[in-house]
Amino acid sequence: MKDIFSYHTDINKNAYMNWRTNRFDHIHNMHVIAEGFMNSAITLTETCLKDNHDKKADMLIFPILFNLNHGIEVYLKAMCWNLNQLLNKTETFESSHNLKNLIKATKKLTVEFDKRTEALQWSFQLEKYIDELYTKIETVKDNGRKFYDITFARYSLTRDLEPQFYITEFNNVVIDLENFVQFFNDVYKDLDNMSSYLLEVLEQRSELKAEMESEYHSNF
Repeated sequence: MKDIFSYHTDINKNAYMNWRTNRFDHIHNMHVIAEGFMNSAITLTETCLKDNHDKKADMLIFPILFNLNHGIEVYLKAMCWNLNQLLNKTETFESSHNLKNLIKATKKLTVEFDKRTEALQWSFQLEKYIDELYTKIETVKDNGRKFYDITFARYSLTRDLEPQFYITEFNNVVIDLENFVQFFNDVYKDLDNMSSYLLEVLEQRSELKAEMESEYHSNF
């Protein structure tokens, strides 16, 4: 068998991992990965909608949700990093998988960067989903402390080896695939547009700075 990391003679049967990425632009690279995870979740769901006679959706929903949540996470981290740079801050992003904290931080930076009411429009649908998700993955410990296990789509057990919410639920835990595609196509578009916009602003600012520095040095 040939190596997995190898070429096919037909370029349309190849996946180029460093075609869209950039060696020197790490925020852009995070955007590319976020786009890939979100897109894969929606594409895989659409595949299930076309033909689910074998009930494959019951199995594929786990990687679908994992890819979705990871895509959201990376988008928010990329946007945080981008906004911090635009605001001349040294921070990048919170190193966690907590979507509630990440969207809160990203919204705060967005308002700091752009005080217009419509500046937060990208977050409305996404926040609705995150709030709903966290009601599902919430566990209250014996000491009253609340814990949220975002790994629910990766493992059937929590880190304390307790069953995830969909294992212990008496009634069926169901996701409407058609609604999923419609809803997250909008979320994906909002996130991607906002992230792309911030990347463009940062690039324009960097180019302007380089031009000014070049002009300054040419005068001496």
